Amino acid sequence: MGSSHSLTVEIQELVGKTGFTSEQIEHLHRRFKQLSGGQATIRKNHFDRITDLELNPIRAKIISAFFDKRNLRTAPGGYAEEINFEEFLTIMSYFRPLGEKLDEEHVQQCRKDKLRFLFHMYDSDNDQKITLEEYRNVVEELLSGNPNIGKEAARCIADGAMLEAASICVGQMEPDQIYEGITFEDFLKIWESIDIETKMHVRFLTTDTVPFCN
Repeated sequence: MGSSHSLTVEIQELVGKTGFTSEQIEHLHRRFKQLSGGQATIRKNHFDRITDLELNPIRAKIISAFFDKRNLRTAPGGYAEEINFEEFLTIMSYFRPLGEKLDEEHVQQCRKDKLRFLFHMYDSDNDQKITLEEYRNVVEELLSGNPNIGKEAARCIADGAMLEAASICVGQMEPDQIYEGITFEDFLKIWESIDIETKMHVRFLTTDTVPFCN
């Protein structure tokens, strides 16, 4: 962040942009500096310093999400080589808890933003849908640490989940009908009854959990 005389103004601007409190921003800035080694930007290799991520089966997807320009809201696709603190806050703001004073419209928008962030993690080729192959890849990664579940079993689980998604979003399908993939609208339907607040949180940047939204 800026020099001491402009720090307060800069923090207040970030409060308005991200919804974090000034105390949270200062705390996250310290974490950012630890992660970057005191540099003004961070790259993917800096996440190697986060020990809690080492054993996470979808570690690569989590890290990529920080550099995904769709999540950074800087472009409709592609990945940034590095991000600065404000961009880091943009990503972290997805994990901010919903405020008690938010009206229903704002709550629903926050939930939609969270789910879009998740959707981007699945939609690796940015074609606006999660294909069976993309879903298989995620399921295989999630189950890779389980020695009792092989690759073929993981594929069966993914295939079954995709069929369930099709039944939820399309209904009864014809025998020759092909479900091309989960669109974002489908994704919203699938997650309709799931409490996203308990599913999305970040533990690897602080000893506290930072659950998301902006």
